[in-house]
Formats: sequence, C-alpha cells, structure tokens
Amino acid sequence: MSEVEHSIDAFERYLREEKQLSENTTISYTRDIRQFSDWLKRDSGMDILRADREDIASYLSYMQGIGKSASTISRCAASLKCLYVYFLRQGAIKENPVAGLSLEKHNRKLPSILTSHEVDQFLSQPDLSDPKGIRDKAMLELLYASGIRVSELISLNVEDVNLSVGFLVCRSGDKERVIPLYKVAVSSIQKYLQEVRPLLAIDGQETALFVNINGRRMSRQGFWKIVKGYQSKAGIEKEITPHTLRHSFAAHLLENGADIRDIQEMLGHADLSTTQIYTKVIRSHLKEIYDKTHPRA
Repeated sequence: MSEVEHSIDAFERYLREEKQLSENTTISYTRDIRQFSDWLKRDSGMDILRADREDIASYLSYMQGIGKSASTISRCAASLKCLYVYFLRQGAIKENPVAGLSLEKHNRKLPSILTSHEVDQFLSQPDLSDPKGIRDKAMLELLYASGIRVSELISLNVEDVNLSVGFLVCRSGDKERVIPLYKVAVSSIQKYLQEVRPLLAIDGQETALFVNINGRRMSRQGFWKIVKGYQSKAGIEKEITPHTLRHSFAAHLLENGADIRDIQEMLGHADLSTTQIYTKVIRSHLKEIYDKTHPRA
C-alpha cells in the first residue's frame, strides 16, 4: 500500500471512529479525497501530502468547469479542509494548504486572469540594474512564457532549458513535456545565466536553474514572496499568485487563437476538460470588457 493510500485509509478511520461522522458522510468525504488524489496525480504527478493551496483552488475550479453542482463543490471543500487539519495534527504536513484559502470564493468564481496590460505592468517591475531583479525578471518571464506550475519552475535544472532553440523541458512525476519560449523570456534567462547565477551559485555542484541569495534552489515560499512583492510594487489590485500567470498564459493563448489541445499539452493536463475551463474564463472576460466599454451596456 502506498503512503497516500495509507493516509486516506487512516483519514477514513479518523472520520468514523474519532469524529464519529455518519456512515454516509464518511463515505462521501473519503470519496471526495480519493477523487482529488486521482486528479492531482493525473494533472501534476503530485500526491495529496505535497499539494499546496493553488492545487486545491485549481481542483475546485476544475470541478466547476466540468459542471459539478455548488453543493457538491462545497462538500468537497469541507472534505479537503477536514483532511488537511487532520494531516497537520498528525504531523504529516508542516503547513495547512487550506489555511488562508477562501474556499467559498473559489467555489463560485472562475480562475482570475490578468489583462495583457497588467501582465506587461507586472513583468516590468524587476530592477534590471540589480542582480536579484535580473533573476526575478527571468523567473517571471519564464513562468508567463510557459505556463508551468511554480513547483515545476523551482524544480528546473540548468540543463532543462535549451536557449539556442528556445524551449524548456518540464518534468513532473513520470511525465515530460517540451514547451517553447518567446524571445524576451529567452533573453532574460540568458542574461541571468551569464551575469547573475555564477555569482549566486558558488557551489559548482548546484544544478538548480534558479537559486536564492544563499546559492541554493529557490523555494516555493521564496518565490511566492517575490510575486507578492512585485504585485504590490505594480499597484495591481487583483490578487496575483504564481498560478495567476499560469491561468493568464492559457487564457491569452486561447483568446489569440491557439488550439485548446496544444494548450492542454503545454499545461500538462491529462484531461481536456481541465483545460476547457479557460473557454469559460475567456467568455467571462469578454463579457466584463463589453460591460465596461460598450456605450449602451
């Protein structure tokens, strides 16, 4: 039995024996968790013990996108909240990924995206006269250029980018995909590799593409702080997370005529239905623009 299967079985016993929930509720909660676990493995090769709040938010959005009812999504949110409180008390995780996540908001709303102008505004914030700014610019440009997850970004090694032909190889679990990069992203990464990384990665054995000021692989938390810092600096009111750039990447490609199956492949989605939520995002976005700009709206 795998670690994940053992954890879910233990959670089911906890619901039945300690929480003393009804049999129907126990079955429903456990089924919710197994379905989330299966989706997470298909979507990113990750397991529930390593999921973060963006994974959970994406799953709730996915459920909405495939037409699940509000009551089903709400129950699933309750199941996930219960699961991660249990994991935290058991010492299986160090941080609760549900903490600070507005589950109700994600139940109702489609993924938030930035406008093209907001993307330009956000990506122009790093100070290119400073080594840290050069590194940050390279990370942010690569994220928007490729639509990869933050976990995939910080897992990249130097050998995973081929700048001479303009693509990166992204590995997630046992899956691998090749994603093209636009010219600004390529030049930003080249500048970082030539001018900054040699100064930071003093240890010649370090393979990470992006490193922190201590010369070690950038952490998820470290990159999260970088994103929030530039959001504040840009004065953008929308909440921006690493996943916001992933959502914006997909929506902007779709909006400009890219084939949805190509987007599916670049995002690494196992199911087309996961990618199809961006069709709804585009419709909602266009409606918002129409309401704001049409003189008779």
